[in-house]
Parts: sequence; structure tokens; C-alpha cells
Amino acid sequence: MSERTALSELANFVGRSKLASPDPKVRRRTMDGISARLLHQRRTVGELLAAVLALSSRTRRVAQPRIAIELDVFAPGGKRALDLTFGPD
Repeated sequence: MSERTALSELANFVGRSKLASPDPKVRRRTMDGISARLLHQRRTVGELLAAVLALSSRTRRVAQPRIAIELDVFAPGGKRALDLTFGPD
């Protein structure tokens, strides 16, 4: 799929969720249904621990300083074949 096709599809995207409804009553009923399902789910200790660990690792990654990675690839003849830079530079 070309990039242009993907961008065209994204530009023509129409939300079909009931949360996007212009009627506030429909949106409220949808939100009530979602929250009711979440409230009645039982979580195991393992699931809760996994959630805590995921949040902890995300917090740790966000707190880390930004880094820049520069990658130089040279051809067998010694000339630069590729130069990639990731980061703010």
C-alpha cells in the first residue's frame, strides 16, 4: 500500500462509534455500558501486578533523558553507504 493511499484512507475516516454520536443520550448510554462492564470484571492478582509493572516501566522510560542515536554504515570500499540519525538533531 502506498503512503498516499494510506493518507487518503485516513483523511476519509469516519468514526462509527456510538461515542461519536451527536445525541448526548446515546453517548451517555454507551459510556454507562462501558463502565458497567469494567466494574463487573474480576481481576486476578497477576493481572493487577502486570498493570502496575507496565505503569512503572512507562513512568521510568518517560523520566529518562532523551538520547540521540547516530548510525553510520560504510561500504566495503570505505565510502559511507548510509547515514541515519534518530533524535532531536
